[in-house]
Amino acid sequence: MRVYVVHYSEIALKGKNRSYFEKKLVSNLKRKLGDDSIKIRREYGRIVIDSGEERIENVLRKTPGVKYSALAEMVEPDVELIAEKAIEFAPDSGTFRVETKRSYKEFPMNSMEVNRLIGERILRAKKNLKVDLRNPENTVYIEISKDHAYVYSGRIEGVGGLPTGVSGKVVTLISGGIDSPVSAFMAMKRGAEVVAVHFFNSTIHSPSVRKKIHDLARKLSEYHRIKLYMVPFVQIQREIIAKIPADYRMVVYRRSMMRMASMIAEKENAKAIFTGDNLGQVASQTLDNMRTIYEAAQYPVLTPLIGLDKDEIIEVARKIGTYEISILPYEDCCSLLMSRHPVTKTTPEDVMRFEGFCNLQEEEAVENAEVYEYGF
Repeated sequence: MRVYVVHYSEIALKGKNRSYFEKKLVSNLKRKLGDDSIKIRREYGRIVIDSGEERIENVLRKTPGVKYSALAEMVEPDVELIAEKAIEFAPDSGTFRVETKRSYKEFPMNSMEVNRLIGERILRAKKNLKVDLRNPENTVYIEISKDHAYVYSGRIEGVGGLPTGVSGKVVTLISGGIDSPVSAFMAMKRGAEVVAVHFFNSTIHSPSVRKKIHDLARKLSEYHRIKLYMVPFVQIQREIIAKIPADYRMVVYRRSMMRMASMIAEKENAKAIFTGDNLGQVASQTLDNMRTIYEAAQYPVLTPLIGLDKDEIIEVARKIGTYEISILPYEDCCSLLMSRHPVTKTTPEDVMRFEGFCNLQEEEAVENAEVYEYGF
């Protein structure tokens, strides 16, 4: 029988809480597969999906918590049956090795003995093969549990990290750029459910721009379901432009975003706010300005990209599939607030003085937000 064998990394270190993390990963896989007839079971050190459907591979590639998986042949834990299947998985030429793991320690042979015996059987059956234990072209993997043995030859790399949902819920600020979708993905990878928030100006956002934000949310939902808030920002933006000196507008704008994100976090029972900020990348992301901006939030502000350079962020964006969407032409709210000489050192006290001149109708904007769900 062909099955998918699923392995994790960090979950194995969770001690008494390990069962909770495993069950969350299983429930996430069941929801994404959307087929109650597919049985998913937990074994010690692995999860097994009792199906060989090809579509399952893509789900496993994009499910946080999965380190790697494999399409394997499941047989009884009998060395003769294992050898028979191992020969089928071995290549006809080149170099190979056998790698065995035993979660069932009462199996009559240890891992080295299984490697040696199965390797000899493969060499007898396939004369053009050679053994290379250090750098083989192919590896035949064998996993032995109490009731089953699994044989396979290729691994499907996964996202890694923790199952989404074990760390609670967070609000993530999503622009149309490269960084913020990567930040949202990294929140998912660390086990957080994501509520994305985008601020839009209806006077400059064309249907294609709105589509871009929805496309980003849809792409992220391939990893885990996501809720998207589209918050109208035009009235607040006009007030900031009318009342705030140009050099301070971006900081005031982002403080307003933090207050509205906090309102949504309270509504959604979220525990933190994630941003795509990257230290020193633009004027609003200096240490002084980030301190001033984050001071307006009512929740912890987390910045997973803070120490990465742009090339590293782009590499992740390409890997998760958001890069090609992010680089599409885009006119966002920030462009109207850009200054030729933006201030790089602010204090909360200075900016709060400017804010006192404004009537920022933030609660009304949040109440008028459009809410969408992807992957539910």
